[in-house]
Amino acid sequence: MKKGILFDVDGTLWDSAPQVTEAWNDILASCPDAGRTITVEDMYQYMGRPMDEISRMMLPHLEEKRRWEIMERCMEYENEYLLTHPGVLYPGVREALCRLAGEYELYIVSNCQDGYIQVLMKVCGLEELIRDMECFGRTGRPKGDNIRLVTERNHLDRALYVGDTAMDQEAADKAGLPFVHASYGFGQAVEPAGVIGEMGELTELAKRILA
Repeated sequence: MKKGILFDVDGTLWDSAPQVTEAWNDILASCPDAGRTITVEDMYQYMGRPMDEISRMMLPHLEEKRRWEIMERCMEYENEYLLTHPGVLYPGVREALCRLAGEYELYIVSNCQDGYIQVLMKVCGLEELIRDMECFGRTGRPKGDNIRLVTERNHLDRALYVGDTAMDQEAADKAGLPFVHASYGFGQAVEPAGVIGEMGELTELAKRILA
């Protein structure tokens, strides 16, 4: 029986909000019509949402075409910026993934732009651990659809999704997977299949859920 664990990124594997905020503000400063800067607190509200939704939240006064032009510049520069100013993995994540990879196939599904997951894996040395990935930036599809896509194309018999927000839980439910809540992240969950206070706790929990 083929078993897998799928992970969200922001608030689950790492926190890059300060660095992404810096990158986006560099772009916003070069766009006078944007007329704003953002804070790290703003970024925590944005993270986990599809990029088109973020653009509407951040630049509601601009027409859709212009919003997206600015968002594309933000996303492109963000990927470059994070290569030299990476986010920070949560405690125990690398060690836990190394242990889990010995028993399960590991995947990442996020609402981010294309390239973001690749940067995470490169700067954090996770490339050998992650079998496959998917994101909104590549498919234009909601997270629930992308979770299902990854489970189907990798022919998983049993799988679970690990995330930190109610949106992650809704996506896992839509894909028909048990949801494990990373309570150290950015959000809340209601009656998840399990809760972890740090990534090391996932080893025993996964054994129970995927038995």
